[in-house]
Amino acid sequence: MKDMNYILLYVDNPLASATFYGTLLDKEPMQATETFAVFMLDSGVKLGLWSKHTVEPGATPVGGSELGFSVADRQTVDAHYEVWKARGMRIAQSLTAMDFGYTFVALDPDGHRLRVMALGA
Repeated sequence: MKDMNYILLYVDNPLASATFYGTLLDKEPMQATETFAVFMLDSGVKLGLWSKHTVEPGATPVGGSELGFSVADRQTVDAHYEVWKARGMRIAQSLTAMDFGYTFVALDPDGHRLRVMALGA
């Protein structure tokens, strides 16, 4: 299967989520409707935002989800933390050193985790 690399998040309002992710990623969506929006990430992976009210077959939540953003160093993690906090994003985990590196976790409007990390830092 070719060109099937994507991540789907079920969201309450795809247009509102597209605005949120557009600002976060500094990108315009490839498509944005009331039921679905999609972004092409620099890696070539697509990020889809599908209305949890219209997804077929209906999805049953079984746990949280997390998008990871790997950055070069601790200073870049710190910079993202300050910018995201200033934007009013909810912080689920403050800056911390963990086994895998230096990290923090913010939440999108639907509660999906957004982890920024410098591996090995």
